[in-house]
This record gives sequence, C-alpha cells and structure tokens, in this order.
Amino acid sequence: MKIVIAGSSGRMGRTLIEAVLQDGEARLAAALEQADSPFLGKDAGELVGAPCGVAITSDFETALGGADCLIDFTRPSGTLAHMTACRRRGVSMVIGTTGMEMEHKLQIQVASRDIPIVFAPNMAVGVNLVFKLLDTAARVLNQGYDIEVVEAHHRHKVDAPSGTALRMGEVVAEALGRDLSKCAIYGREGVTGERDPSTIGFATVRGGDIVGDHTVLFAGTGERVEITHKAASRMPYAQGSLRAARFLKGRRNGLYDMQDVLGLR
Repeated sequence: MKIVIAGSSGRMGRTLIEAVLQDGEARLAAALEQADSPFLGKDAGELVGAPCGVAITSDFETALGGADCLIDFTRPSGTLAHMTACRRRGVSMVIGTTGMEMEHKLQIQVASRDIPIVFAPNMAVGVNLVFKLLDTAARVLNQGYDIEVVEAHHRHKVDAPSGTALRMGEVVAEALGRDLSKCAIYGREGVTGERDPSTIGFATVRGGDIVGDHTVLFAGTGERVEITHKAASRMPYAQGSLRAARFLKGRRNGLYDMQDVLGLR
C-alpha cells in the first residue's frame, strides 16, 4: 500500500514514518508538512534515522497522486482540509486526530459517502480491546459503583480530556443507558456536595513526556475494579493505523472505527 503521512515531522508523524518503513506491505508514498515547516525538502526517513528518498513536501495535491491512503494525526482544521482533497482524489483516510467538535464529525460522516474512512480516538489495538472490556464491565457493575475516568498525557497535548478518555466514557455511558453529555463531570473544586451516583467523572493529568495512560475506575462498597491501559511509546498507535489502512483497501466508501477493523462489533 502507498501511504501518505500528514504532519510528518511531529511526534506521531515520525512514529508513523518509522512504522511504514518497517512494514513489509506498505510503502511511504509522501510525507507532508505545512508550508512554513523547516523540514521541507528533507528526507522523511532521516527523521527516524533511515533515509528513504522521500522528500517532505507541502504540495498536498501532488503527494496524493497515486496514493492509496492518507494517515492523519494533525489538528481538526488541517485534517478537514486534507479530507476535502482526499475526497476529490478518491484516497482513503485513517484519522487519528483528536479534539474534533460535533460539526467536524458530521463533515467526516458526509465525506465517508465518497471515500472509506477509519476515524477513531485511539488506534492502538490494546486500547480498543479495553473499550470492549469496559462495555462488559459497565453492564455487570451497573448498580452500586461510582465511575471515574483518569487520563494522563505529556505536557504538549492541547486537548482535554483526551479523545480516548471521552470514548471510554461514551462506551460506559452507552452500556448503562446514559447520555454522557448530561452525566459527565469534568472537574471538581470547592464544596461539591456528595457524589451523584449517576455521574461519570473525568480527571486529567498533563506533564512530562507521558505517552498516554488511561484508567476507568468502578468504585463500589468494599471493592473497586480498575481497567487500565498504559502506552510506553507511540508505536502501538502507528501499527494500529497501518492495520486500519489495510482494512480500507478495496473499500469504496463508508465510515469505520477500530472496533470494525478488529472485528469487535
């Protein structure tokens, strides 16, 4: 598969380049960056110590020529602009960008009528298994347990809570028949009163170089159940993204997530 990487000089972009260069079924077709990037013209492989002959470019239209799939972990505005070009060119997309608003998600849904898209808050296989486990846990622990989602990321992350934490909350809320938009608590300060048992709490930690830690706590009387995923590097996200790209091969359109890719529906 001929893969294009957006945001190629970023932390996730570099990991994606490394994963593609190590994958026997994929080829790096192009590496994209913004027009003011100091990395333009440099060999993309040099970013990970493996020169590959693919120069980093800001020419999006040329980069998409002959490509099979674009993998995008950038910002919502950039992803949506890239999606417009992919839609025009008939190139599939794997979108790992977080911080998407509802209007952005609607635009992705519309674009998926023309091209196949995998859009997920987290591409790691382990995290998506955790989503499945959370659904089971919430259905069993549906009475007498308070639910908290705790996540930690590096100091550079710009959105909070993380997209993964929000998806964890959504999975639990859906299993319990609740609407997360109405039961989520995103911070506590001062005299808050007793905890409302129908709520789902979120706590956010930002600091250092934490790649991504997520825990969902079911706290009952006399016991608590914790389901945790900790990422030691970004490689699981990259490897999951390539798995998603392979899933899209041969599909004409449609909107999918990693539960579809992994057959966990």
